[in-house]
Amino acid sequence: MNKTILSFAAALAIAAAVPAVAQQTAPAPGVAIPKGVFFKGQSQGQILARDRLLGLSVHNASGQIIGDVEDLIIGPGNEVQGVVMGTGGFFGAGEKKVGVRIGAIQISTKEGKTVLTLPAATKEVLAALEPYKRAEPRRSLADRARDKAQELTDKTKDSAGPAYEQAKEKAKRAYESAREQAGPAYEQAKEKAKQAYDSAREQAGPAYERAKVAAKEAYDKTLQAAREAYDKASEKPAEPAAPKQ
Repeated sequence: MNKTILSFAAALAIAAAVPAVAQQTAPAPGVAIPKGVFFKGQSQGQILARDRLLGLSVHNASGQIIGDVEDLIIGPGNEVQGVVMGTGGFFGAGEKKVGVRIGAIQISTKEGKTVLTLPAATKEVLAALEPYKRAEPRRSLADRARDKAQELTDKTKDSAGPAYEQAKEKAKRAYESAREQAGPAYEQAKEKAKQAYDSAREQAGPAYERAKVAAKEAYDKTLQAAREAYDKASEKPAEPAAPKQ
């Protein structure tokens, strides 16, 4: 009879393992809320299934616990027609599911707690009842966990969208600001580099010219000396005079 409780606990554990990424917020301005669709809150006379039905123990007329509510039976008109109660067994093993009409259950409050009583349920009656037959296969815990994971993914996507756009806008503003601040600094650095280059060129100009003149003079002197040496080497020696007879 505790399978439902364990299933809900597992689903809640999966949800708790993932950080909350979306909080309930007020509707955006201009959003039209359709009428006759939603509740603002719990009104007098309304009960919440998790608080007053699902998972709660069911007592017999003597106050003994005979089972617990595991599911709701919803009719064609979307009205709760009854509940599925797990009875017998031990921690879900060997228990039997029985269908109970909602009108047969008495709901009361005792010491601040909700008490469910099924006066017509005796040990003999419960033993004689046939198990409640499902028309559709039961959704597994894996299916519920998959749905919860998809829900969390959708919430993450919805909440991450505005955050991403805000981050992108902040990054753009930071880039523009940095570029504006770097612009003058870049121009100043470029101007200083140009000035240093011009100054170096101006200072190097006279020295370059002097070096060029000195190199030309040395070249001319070397060329002149080479020519003179060549001319001396090219001169024919004088023929010796003939001996006297």
